[in-house]
Amino acid sequence: MSIKTNIAERLWEAGVSGKPIAPISEEIGVEDITLAYQIQNLNTERRIENGSKIIGKKIGLTSEAIQQQVGVDQPDFGVLFHDMEVLNGLSISAKNLMQPKVEAEIAFVLSHDLDHDKITTIDVINAIAYAVPAIEILGSRIADWKIKITDTVADNASGSHFVIGHTPLPLSEFDMVNAQMTMKINNTVVSEGTGSACLGSPINAVLWLAKKMVEVGTPLKKGDLILSGALGPMIPVNPDDYVEIEISTLGSASVYFTS
Repeated sequence: MSIKTNIAERLWEAGVSGKPIAPISEEIGVEDITLAYQIQNLNTERRIENGSKIIGKKIGLTSEAIQQQVGVDQPDFGVLFHDMEVLNGLSISAKNLMQPKVEAEIAFVLSHDLDHDKITTIDVINAIAYAVPAIEILGSRIADWKIKITDTVADNASGSHFVIGHTPLPLSEFDMVNAQMTMKINNTVVSEGTGSACLGSPINAVLWLAKKMVEVGTPLKKGDLILSGALGPMIPVNPDDYVEIEISTLGSASVYFTS
């Protein structure tokens, strides 16, 4: 068994058992990001074989605050599957999560493919049908969140679940760069930020992703959901926590973590 197959198997089993594993960066280092994505791809293929449908992508590590939290200096991406969605305003059992944390994001749905090799900012803006507020629920299969870039990449960018708000807006109707984000847990403000915290603008993050996906041979397509990255620090959650986010003009989303 090759090292990438072995690590993919261990990450998969960690997800099934709920028992995190030691950082894989201790084995493969932090330089071979290509290998880390190959490991991610093996478990992507396994999820598809088990009936999951890819519905988009998530961008991680776009906020300087998040990069400082995990000790990395560049974004990454992961895959969104249909069975990762938690319905807005409803609940998910904390028993189904691994070391969960939450962050607030602006999500986009594409109206056009982004599949050529000279994508610009204007291409991205023209390809976005609308934006919605989103909560990303992160989960790490790496013990104690002791992750470096290759750990999180291999682990599907630490993706777990997501919540999508129900107030879609075209880009022309809100200022995403200066949009103010507030996250509350049990009615207490725990995180604040702005759109500019996401690589200067969420559009910059989507441009990075679009170019990256062309580079790896799986371009973004019409209808894809894109979680563009955190607008503030990721915050741990516990059973019985109620999380709600508000992004100025764009709207709100919420989720309850049952015990």
